[in-house]
Amino acid sequence: MELIKNQEFGGERPLFAIEDTRLEGVTITDGESAIKHCRNVEADDCQFYGKYPWWHVDGALVTNCYFAPESRSAIWYTNDMVMRDCVIDGPKFFREMKNLTLENVVINDADETFWRVDGLKLKNVILHEGTYPFMFSKNIYVDGLQSDAKYVFQYCKNVEVHHAKIVTKDSFWECANVTIYDSEIDGEYTAWHSKNVKLVNCHLAGEQILCYADNLVLENCTIDKACDRMFEYSTVEADIQGHLPHVKNPTSGHITADSIGEVTIDEHVLQPANCVIKTR
Repeated sequence: MELIKNQEFGGERPLFAIEDTRLEGVTITDGESAIKHCRNVEADDCQFYGKYPWWHVDGALVTNCYFAPESRSAIWYTNDMVMRDCVIDGPKFFREMKNLTLENVVINDADETFWRVDGLKLKNVILHEGTYPFMFSKNIYVDGLQSDAKYVFQYCKNVEVHHAKIVTKDSFWECANVTIYDSEIDGEYTAWHSKNVKLVNCHLAGEQILCYADNLVLENCTIDKACDRMFEYSTVEADIQGHLPHVKNPTSGHITADSIGEVTIDEHVLQPANCVIKTR
């Protein structure tokens, strides 16, 4: 593997079409598309300031690198990438990709990040700020995620999440085949219009969550005392530990909790309107 070490590059496409190359201590100062149409590239302890620095690369290992705010839309159309121990300050990263793994990565501007990624693995990742990360992505595995970005995981398919803390606006909207374990989710309208969403050992907070959902399952979950109008027009099997503040018009299934506050079943409930709601 060719080694390029302790050099600076700027301008248009300075490292175009490199193959089997390792970059160490390299700085991309300005310009556009520094690493484009490349194959089998490693980067360690590098800094990226120019725009669109990493497009159309097949096979990449990126470690201990920094991506500045100016490096917006930095990594698109790149397959089989592993990134570890990096800091990203630019928006709109990781789009139209296959087989992407991130470990110990901090993304300080998560705006429109992870769009249309097929095969995404995250471990100990932090997302700050921004809107709509993960749009239209699929085949996602997460173990360790902290996020305060808005509208996370929308229109996603085949998602498994462990040990996440998500504070957001909406999340998991119009998703399919999602399982979430041992996590905290705080946000309005969680999992609306979703299919096959399962939450296990989770704590949920937010206004009017888990509505319009088909085949929704909760196992050993807890609910924040401020939640209201839950499960409207949802088919649901829910086992709630502790108090369930407010249930409104679930369509069918079973809801069990230690105690239940207000239950609203009115003329707007959808058929078959036979959900069993009970305390232990």
